[in-house]
Amino acid sequence: MQISSRIKNMPKYLFAEIDRLKWDARTRGVDIINLGVGDPDIPTPEFIVEALVDIVRNKPATHQYPEYDGDPAFRKGAADWIKRRFGVEVHSDRELVGLIGSKEGIAHFALAVANPGDVVLVPDPAYPVYEMSAVLANAEPYSMALREENGYLPDFNSIPADILKRAKLMYLNYPNNPTSAVAEYSFFEEAVAFAKQHGIVICHDNAYSEITFEGFVAPSILEVPGARDCCIELNSLSKPFNMTGWRVAFAYGNEQLIAALRKVKTSTDSGQFTAIQFAAMEGLANPDATVERMRNIYTARRDRVIKILKSLGLECTTPRASLYIWLAIPKIYSSSQEFAMEVLADQGVIISPGVGFGKYGEGYFRISLTTPDHRLDEGLERIRKFMESRC
Repeated sequence: MQISSRIKNMPKYLFAEIDRLKWDARTRGVDIINLGVGDPDIPTPEFIVEALVDIVRNKPATHQYPEYDGDPAFRKGAADWIKRRFGVEVHSDRELVGLIGSKEGIAHFALAVANPGDVVLVPDPAYPVYEMSAVLANAEPYSMALREENGYLPDFNSIPADILKRAKLMYLNYPNNPTSAVAEYSFFEEAVAFAKQHGIVICHDNAYSEITFEGFVAPSILEVPGARDCCIELNSLSKPFNMTGWRVAFAYGNEQLIAALRKVKTSTDSGQFTAIQFAAMEGLANPDATVERMRNIYTARRDRVIKILKSLGLECTTPRASLYIWLAIPKIYSSSQEFAMEVLADQGVIISPGVGFGKYGEGYFRISLTTPDHRLDEGLERIRKFMESRC
């Protein structure tokens, strides 16, 4: 039986592999604490849940096929939120499209703009879907190294000239997963100027824009003058509203690029369940209390985790955004995967090895803050025992 070369060339998806190892351990009776995946443990706000129940029960028209690119009311609600949050005006019919989660939009966007043989500039370490989207489009992914000494920002000047000649798409993601790095407005000015100089399209994944600390306000790339000439941005309700399983997000920006993404979507999916879109509008219209509550919870968890990790001699920087702590593995280890597998085997705690996010993630690991407090504390205590016995 023949399998396509694009599928053969795809690397294993990190979180699917973590799930496999988790279930293998559980079948052996191990009490697993998962600090590896950024899936919020706190339920979706009740007012959103109640809105969904009411809509599903009382608006049977929402049970039919949805609009391919998002219900007009949802798109208008998303555009209104973008205007309030970033001060950016987006035409909800021409410059915005609803998504079945931002992951879907990332995967589809490369199909919309990259041809076979084109280069897609992918940050490394990064969310694995950026690279996979390039592979699925029969394009060539090129890793832009995100190094600690550079604040985990790509060095555009280090990209070879022959790569730039073929580069058609660049993915960016700030606040960043997995490093938790943030980017100031000046970085986005530089990125837009670079993209326009070389004829490159930018897709900025802004899914963590609302999970920020110490007063940091994450910008939109579309705030930069001229960005709309070459950029789109993705945002999602998954992290600020604890709606990962609802799969509801949106992309906005350059009209031609949005139209291309819409064309891919209309050929491959039928849109998100309309009732979910309507319930999501309640969150977009009333974000403040919910988002502030989540920031406070993650701030407290972040500070507790940082304190314990530093007491174990691990070097880590206190992040200004995101759901993650990114730090170097103990010096006695040469492989992040080896370290992560030993922690799992010895203590039943899942952490994410940095190499799972790309070759430049080697030497680091990631801990997620999306675990209930008592389980987070237990996981940290197990890591402490491991470190004391092994390191």
